Amino acid sequence: MYALFWRFLSGFVAIFTRNIITLAGSTLVTASVILIAVLMGLETMGRVDSPYLGIVIFLILPGFFVLGLLVIPLGVLWERWRARKRSMVAAEEAAKPFPVLDFNNARVRGVAGAVALLTVFNFGIMGVISYKGVVYTESVDFCGRVCHTVMEPEYTAYLDSPHSRVACVECHIGPGADWFAKSKLSGVRQVVAVTLDTFSRPIPSPVRELRPSKETCEECHWPAKFTGDRIRVIPKYLEDEENSLIHSVLLMHIGGGHGGGHGIHSWHIDPSKTTTYLPLDEQRQEIGIVRVTEADGTVTEYRASGLELTEEEVAKAEFRTMDCIDCHNRPTHIFHAPAQAVDLRMASGGIDPSLPYVKRVGVEALEAAVGEPGDLDRIAAHVRDFYARDYAELAEQQRGTIDKAVEELQGIYKRNVFPDMKVTWNTYPNNLGHNDDFPGCFRCHDDSHESKTGQTIRGDCSLCHTLLAWDEEDPDILKQLELK
Repeated sequence: MYALFWRFLSGFVAIFTRNIITLAGSTLVTASVILIAVLMGLETMGRVDSPYLGIVIFLILPGFFVLGLLVIPLGVLWERWRARKRSMVAAEEAAKPFPVLDFNNARVRGVAGAVALLTVFNFGIMGVISYKGVVYTESVDFCGRVCHTVMEPEYTAYLDSPHSRVACVECHIGPGADWFAKSKLSGVRQVVAVTLDTFSRPIPSPVRELRPSKETCEECHWPAKFTGDRIRVIPKYLEDEENSLIHSVLLMHIGGGHGGGHGIHSWHIDPSKTTTYLPLDEQRQEIGIVRVTEADGTVTEYRASGLELTEEEVAKAEFRTMDCIDCHNRPTHIFHAPAQAVDLRMASGGIDPSLPYVKRVGVEALEAAVGEPGDLDRIAAHVRDFYARDYAELAEQQRGTIDKAVEELQGIYKRNVFPDMKVTWNTYPNNLGHNDDFPGCFRCHDDSHESKTGQTIRGDCSLCHTLLAWDEEDPDILKQLELK
């Protein structure tokens, strides 16, 4: 056993210290392994929290590890070439292109054993690191925090969304090897763009290479499930002194199932028909043509009023198959307009509605902040100056409440405005429903998309919902349903 140990040890020494090149390679390998182990330990213990640590552990250090492994045999070859040049081996040996491995020689057995042991060890290390590297590059930290400037708007919105516990790759990649490979190839292009600072500001929306929702969203959201109708209560604060609270109450006809029934999902995800459309702009806010293909092959085409496209242009145009993302286009990366954001914070108690005119003043402060240096200070000054000027006594008595309102308004700004990426209010359209900022449903349901037979895509409110109350201070329906 003692002799075997020394044989392996001499093999290791022979490999690592053969010359300066093998010594350099072995040093790279050893240092990389030690640093990987130490840094992984620190990360596991929570001593270090940095999104860039993963790049060092799983991308940079493994690169040096592999480089060291390549350098070691180069040193061996260089040593052999140098020995032949100096006639340190016999002429017949020097003439042979490859060395002769004589396992009757104890030294050869020691070196071979060392090489075999190192190979198994190295394969084990690279297997673990490769696996951990893939896991890391699919983590939320890697997607959201490594490319901080680029992804800051999307990452911030993601953390405040209904899908904040769903990993980015679940929606952007999904299961299967083909989209995994596509995402990695696309990732290389994105890394180059970030490195050379050639990426778009803001990031274009919608994402062109996004996987169809049937292969991602529907992994969790079962389209065949019948949902029926649901009550939706929408609180809104007026911009008067009392910040009067009003409500709209909608009975949403969601529907669902296998189609044929009444409701939004019953028609739009009906498996018996396929709907395609022709967008006229990059953000898909203007829809030129909608085609509906029934199960029997019948096609009905609805064209927007005044559409100026020839038949040849239509034939060459790229139609998109409608899916979930065409309406739910921001299920995770949700940005709010100032008035909507202030309503949400007031309804949740973040901003005290008892502060006079706080809705109006807050919206004014936010709308004036459009992504310029000093915006946060101007928001604070606008609110504090208003109360100091018009409600001096209240400003002294409720200073803490006003400070809290200022903090909340600054938080709204920081969640929706990102100057470095040129993202400000309403940069990204939201197609879910409809409002004053974006047409949403009315992109198609505008009564102006008409077929050759005179049929139109109707814009009736009752198609999607029944109005139970609209901007009422104390709706009877809420009392009847015992809702507040």
